[in-house]
Amino acid sequence: MPDRDSERSGPSLVESQILRLAKRLGITQAELASLAGFEHGFAAKAVVEEVDAALSRIALILDTAAEMAGDNGGILWFKHQPIPGWSGKTAYDLVKEGSASQVLEYFEAVRAGGRLCLTTKSCDLIDSLSLVSTE
Repeated sequence: MPDRDSERSGPSLVESQILRLAKRLGITQAELASLAGFEHGFAAKAVVEEVDAALSRIALILDTAAEMAGDNGGILWFKHQPIPGWSGKTAYDLVKEGSASQVLEYFEAVRAGGRLCLTTKSCDLIDSLSLVSTE
């Protein structure tokens, strides 16, 4: 019968995802936990599915931003570029507030014909996608 230490020879899939995302964003695991909505860290009692779902949303946002702006540009956009119509909030801010779905909706609007704002100047060139009437 194997002992517990041999069963845990390496990090779990979720632990690996935590390490990869934190490194990709250039933030600590504690900052990533807070961003993902786990204010007290990725505690053992946290449900793995909840952690995985939260991290997957962040990874999807980063992947989509990287697809549109290149990996480094996507990360810079996520952390620093205000999204039009959100009072100066960045994707990072919205995700931290629990509004990752709003960022994903923004991407859908961009894909439907808008442009991803990479700088304040480029954002000034388009109307706020969230304020455009669809009536």
